[in-house]
Amino acid sequence: MPKRATKHWLMKSEPDVYSIDDLERDGRESWEGVRNYQARNFMREMVEGDLVIFYHSNAKPPGAAGVGRICRKAYPDETQFNKNSKYYDPKSKKEAPRWSLVDVEFVEKFGGPVSLQALKDDPALEG
Repeated sequence: MPKRATKHWLMKSEPDVYSIDDLERDGRESWEGVRNYQARNFMREMVEGDLVIFYHSNAKPPGAAGVGRICRKAYPDETQFNKNSKYYDPKSKKEAPRWSLVDVEFVEKFGGPVSLQALKDDPALEG
């Protein structure tokens, strides 16, 4: 069976919540609290070794801040079951969890933000 090619993903975070500097400091972190079905489905496709562009949203200026790597494939996000968590989902059940997360590890920090337009305009990133 042929080996699956490495996929590349865009993951965004507000830098005042969790930044590329935080990921660099921590080395590895769980990407918890995603409550968007399309993003959840993408995370369920991610496997160890896939690369992510770490994007700072709601920043001035917004842009790609660095690179991370998926270091653990999707598994249930336990915050969905915690009534004290802001990510609690009363409709999610342990036997059929709605929400997943992945673990991401730090790879590289860019010298400055790379705009979304620059990413879109780069032919090497097409598709």
